[in-house]
Amino acid sequence: MHLLVAAWAALAHIGATLRLSWPRRLSSQAGEGVISTAIAVLIMALIGAAMWAVFQAVFNDAGERIQNNVEQIQ
Repeated sequence: MHLLVAAWAALAHIGATLRLSWPRRLSSQAGEGVISTAIAVLIMALIGAAMWAVFQAVFNDAGERIQNNVEQIQ
């Protein structure tokens, strides 16, 4: 959950930065591809981090359930 809040804050900061620089961007579009790529990479990294957190939670829970079942059998 904290990761999602941090991601939202980072994206909000990027959006505010882009809005403040809008008049300057009208005169030059030189860095447009770099900015778009950076945002796409950031979003993919956040999705990957969220997927890893879910993966860890699912397998930790499964491991605990297996351990409980093994203990009950013994």
